Amino acid sequence: MRNYITIDGGTTNTRVSLVKNQRIVQTVKLSVGARIGIDNKKLLVSEIKKAVCGLSEGEQIERILASGMITSEFGLYNLPHISAPAGIAQLHGGMCEVVLDGISDIPIVFIPGVKVSDGTLQNTDMMRGEETELIGLAEYGYNECIYVLPGSHSKIIRVDSCGRISDFSTMLTGEMIAALSGATILKDAVSLNQSETDDEFLIKGYDYCSRSGINEALFKIRVLKNMFGATEKEVYSFFIGVVLQAEISKIADTDVKKIIIGGKEQIKNAMYRLLRHSCDKEVILVSDEMADSAPSLGMIRIYEYA
Repeated sequence: MRNYITIDGGTTNTRVSLVKNQRIVQTVKLSVGARIGIDNKKLLVSEIKKAVCGLSEGEQIERILASGMITSEFGLYNLPHISAPAGIAQLHGGMCEVVLDGISDIPIVFIPGVKVSDGTLQNTDMMRGEETELIGLAEYGYNECIYVLPGSHSKIIRVDSCGRISDFSTMLTGEMIAALSGATILKDAVSLNQSETDDEFLIKGYDYCSRSGINEALFKIRVLKNMFGATEKEVYSFFIGVVLQAEISKIADTDVKKIIIGGKEQIKNAMYRLLRHSCDKEVILVSDEMADSAPSLGMIRIYEYA
């Protein structure tokens, strides 16, 4: 049995997990990520070291596996992206193993992100972390399909018939939700404490944005609350429908018939309902448990690939 520690490094948060026999047995969630590394990399290193030391105490650890923004210039080790098409074989070939004395004497294997470019702005993009999440969810679709991974930076990823990432695009979904609800006049109207959406108002927000554009639709959220007396749940649902409109439309317009949605619970459930409303594609919703463990399992699959 091989034991691993995995580091799933995001922009604002980092998850460090102990994985035994393909099962996550303990996770330490850190409220620091690559963003803090811009100004205070010592703090990022210190917090990760503390988590690694705690999880590895008394354990025989094969390797520490790391992916995501932790492999960027603001993370622990700057590893260049590899180019699409990229699947498990290409990701395995792009790994880099180092020992970082500031973290642990256990070797750390960094897994590269993926980039795509044809020289135009429209068709150039990059990812760090979502590639391991996708590999962790691979059993949901091997043939040509689209994976949607909602989060701070949501990804719409096209997978080819060989299971490789062939193309993708990024949306600033999570950060947009946080910014609009926390730093605009909508702060008084939109509560992110909601755990569920009202389907009727979710679809109303989507449809209104489709007809009138995001700018007008966003202000209507304030109108709903102040002049129509909409409930907190209704207002939140309309807001999410508005924010998700562009990427739902983009997914619905693709020629791929199978859509697999992972990622964060609140956004993925809303996406599932909106896609069922807006297109006739096969839409599969990944379980919360599987979505949560996918990055760690993906890292292990990439590392052990032979």
